[in-house]
This record gives sequence, C-alpha cells and structure tokens, in this order.
Amino acid sequence: MTGSLHTTLVLGGTGRTGSLLAKRLAERGRDARTAARHGAEVLFDWDSPATHADALRGVDSLYLVTPVMRTKYIDQVAAFLDLAEAAGVRHVTYLSNYGADDAPPQIDIKAVEADLTARTSITHSVVRPAWVMQNFTDTHLPVISGAITVPTGSGTEAFVDAADIAAVAAETLLAPEVHAGALYAPTGPQTLTVGEVADIITAVTGQPVTHQHLAPEAWISGAVAAGIVPADYAVMLRWLTGTIISGHGSTPNEDVEKATGRKPTAFREFAQRNAHAWTATAGA
Repeated sequence: MTGSLHTTLVLGGTGRTGSLLAKRLAERGRDARTAARHGAEVLFDWDSPATHADALRGVDSLYLVTPVMRTKYIDQVAAFLDLAEAAGVRHVTYLSNYGADDAPPQIDIKAVEADLTARTSITHSVVRPAWVMQNFTDTHLPVISGAITVPTGSGTEAFVDAADIAAVAAETLLAPEVHAGALYAPTGPQTLTVGEVADIITAVTGQPVTHQHLAPEAWISGAVAAGIVPADYAVMLRWLTGTIISGHGSTPNEDVEKATGRKPTAFREFAQRNAHAWTATAGA
C-alpha cells in the first residue's frame, strides 16, 4: 500500500504538528500538501465546503485536524470524510486528545474516532497526544511577567514535544498497512508539574519563572471574557485542566519509541532548544 500513496493532505498544515509533519514527510520522499486558511499550499476552511474538493484532489492519505476552538464538529468532519472517501483517500491519521475515552460528551472527539472506525473502505490511525511542550513557547501558556498562569495545581503531566507527535503521525502515514487501527498516545519521558516546568525554564534561561495557579473557573471565565476562547469551549478547558488537577494527567509510555524507534524528547532538552522563546520575551 505504501507505494500507492503519493500525496498526503495535511490539515492544519501551518500549525504546530502539521507544519512539522509536512516537513518530515517531504524529507522521507512523500508529497505532503499543506492545507489551512492562511499560508498553506492550498486553501482549506472547515466553514467553506467549496475549498474541500480542491484540497482533496489527487490525495491518497489524510492528516485529520478537526476545527480548532470548537467542541461540536462531527457533522462537518463526517461530511468531509465522505468527500475524502469518494475522492480516493484510503488512510486517515486523526489528531485526537490524550484520554479521549473520558472526554465530556459535549466534545466530539470520540465521535470522530467512532466515525473513522465505522468506515470500511479506509484505514485509520489515531494519535492522542499529551499536553504539548510548545504550549509554553507560544500564546497558549506564555510566560508573562515571570509567571506561567494556568490552573493545574500540583498535578503532573507527561508533556510531549510536537516534533514527537509529528514523527509518530508520519510513520502511520508512510506505512498505513503497518499502523492501520493503531492508537498511539505520545507522551514525554517524565511527568512534571507546571511548577517544575517553570524551574527548568529558570535553569535554562537564567531568568526566574514561576507557576501561578488560579481558581479554574476564574481562569476559564477570564479566557472567555478576553475573547481568547469562545464560551462553549469552556467545557474543553475545564476537562483538560481538571484532569491534571485531579491527579489523572498523562503518564509516560513507550508509544513514541514504539512508532518511531527513538525515545521521546525530555522537557529540559526542549527548553534548551527553545530558550530564545523565553529570553526574547523576558520583559513581557
């Protein structure tokens, strides 16, 4: 089957995992077509079905990233997968969430997994990553005035490098016959509190960084009020932070090594590689 796949459509192709995945696929000789609303090789907008057929033309496999900052999207995704199937797509790798089995029913994460499982003319792989290390270097959980503000308490998470997620996804797309039906949950090699993350950033940059824990509802309502997330996305934030606070955050596993043959990146290594992201904003 590998030889028959010549083009992979990478949704979210300018995003954290999509951009890295496209580069990795290209390095391995695969034609990777990035798709997004801005800055990608082809225009793709979930809310503009007219863009879907063009993006799928000549595509054999798909990296599926669902609409961002939303909780209800199964109808849109199912319609797109119908179109993809008709267009000749024969394998889909879906970017899901760690612990998706426990996701609140208001979020369509599991519904997409169920839809893929029910399809018989395409194979699929599911990638359920832990919280991404890049959260701390972009606008998700930035260091502001020397603090990372997020309601995770003393709970831990096995933060994973987006490059490791992309590496796992790449293997599933390059050899779908090997990874058909596989479910991978990429994690980092250690569990850390956000306070420990802050300590590592401090050690690497030489600039003091701390973790500021707020009451979850205050943090969530603040994000909604500031327009950072839509109101209905609060259920997602509540689930993600609540899982860590309750002591049920992700724990290290061997899925990255199982899929790629190499061990996952440790947070200190990631921090050393990305120290400029924090030193450049030291005055923020």
